[in-house]
Amino acid sequence: MLKQFQSGATGVLRDPTEGSTMAYHEFYYDDFRPRDHYLPMWDHIQTVGQQALAANAREAHLALHTEGVTFRVYADEQEGIERVWPFDILPRLIMAAEWNQVEAGLKQRVRALNLFLKDLYHGQRILKDGVVPAELIYRGKGFCREIMDVDPPHDIYTHIAGVDLIRDEDGRYLVLEDNLRTPSGVSYMIENRIVERRILPELFSRYRVRRVEHYPEMLLQALRSLSPRGEESAVVVVLTPGVFNSAYYEHTFLAKEMGVELAEGRDLVCKNDKVFLKTTQGLQRVDVVYRRIDDAYLDPLVFRSDSILGVPGLINAWRAGNVALANAPGTGIADDKAVYAYVPDIIRYYLGETPILANVPTYQMTDHQDRTYVLENMERMVIKAVAESGGHGMLMGPVSTARQRADFARRIEADPRNYIAQPVIQLSRHVCYLEGELESRHLDLRPFVISGREIQVVPGGLTRVAMTKGSLVVNSSQGGGSKDTWVLAE
Repeated sequence: MLKQFQSGATGVLRDPTEGSTMAYHEFYYDDFRPRDHYLPMWDHIQTVGQQALAANAREAHLALHTEGVTFRVYADEQEGIERVWPFDILPRLIMAAEWNQVEAGLKQRVRALNLFLKDLYHGQRILKDGVVPAELIYRGKGFCREIMDVDPPHDIYTHIAGVDLIRDEDGRYLVLEDNLRTPSGVSYMIENRIVERRILPELFSRYRVRRVEHYPEMLLQALRSLSPRGEESAVVVVLTPGVFNSAYYEHTFLAKEMGVELAEGRDLVCKNDKVFLKTTQGLQRVDVVYRRIDDAYLDPLVFRSDSILGVPGLINAWRAGNVALANAPGTGIADDKAVYAYVPDIIRYYLGETPILANVPTYQMTDHQDRTYVLENMERMVIKAVAESGGHGMLMGPVSTARQRADFARRIEADPRNYIAQPVIQLSRHVCYLEGELESRHLDLRPFVISGREIQVVPGGLTRVAMTKGSLVVNSSQGGGSKDTWVLAE
């Protein structure tokens, strides 16, 4: 029996465990009737019953375990422990009209951010015009003076972007943050789809779902378009920090799916401002490096001299135009969480357009009035370190202790540039099948955007789920899980 939901003849759902009524529920209306596009799914749930759903969940876990789809936990005593990717078998559905707006907004945003990066590393017109404070840029950890006046191929800086979206209490999509350096999660998006199609073929056949499995092909095409020697002869490598990196599974997955070499820094060498891969047949010229190494470790001759992860001379080869780097060094300043607040102004400045996707309201700790307000209302805020990711360096005000708030207050006063604050927004919720029962959990969405000869958005993305009841933390490194995301065709 499905304990958490009961249904009557009218198909009305009841969820006795529901807590907050503020959050938008994507599966059903306020009166607990399934939304129209979820009716086939609800019918499937009722038809197959508890036993079949439990078998589906076990099959999904076994498939992910067999394929080695894992992630690394960073929480207390579990730090560094590999776990099978947590996957909820009930997919999230996004209607075509909704997705069309999301896709347009993402393309607009990435186009403006690329223009912003080109301007920052060349004329800095936007700083001179006072649209974005110059001090904010110059004090940002992601700003790389070492790459000033370098012209990347096709003036593209962020070839792969992962933009985190949430839905507010009214169901509107909002941008929570931009990930432009080395965005991760796309391998899990694809594995989710592969597993879902395997375990729920009957449900899949009841919907017209757009594909996501072609992402590696899209990525390879975009990377080859950057080659200084032309697309046909382009040699592409994925540059990884190695097996101890938390995203190593994704690095190996993408290299395998694209049919290119996975290389560590020691596998590459630079000669005469060109990059070569060491092979058993000798040195092979490399045209494009899809790097999954942070700027600081990319080239010890330019950045951190103690780095053994990068390739000496790589930046000079890139500067000379003999190799393309994706994403380009220096993109981190555009996903700095303090710069994020200015993205709507950046869109208006470069494109002359109204932003299609709105930001979450953001308080700048460098602003005295904002800082004072936040320090007086910390229990109602989410406070984030501007250069951190994966849920690290963050205070969730409503569940924080007085001691934790006092600690963050001291950090903010000591270095206000390093923090921003946002009001707590109840992320939208969705039905999940967890441990034999149907329950609602909060979630977000990370779509992936590829910039090559054109900007393309993969129709779907990685839906991340807060597996703990009531939690708003969806990061896998903090115990979150995921769902397959079905974008429905017209």
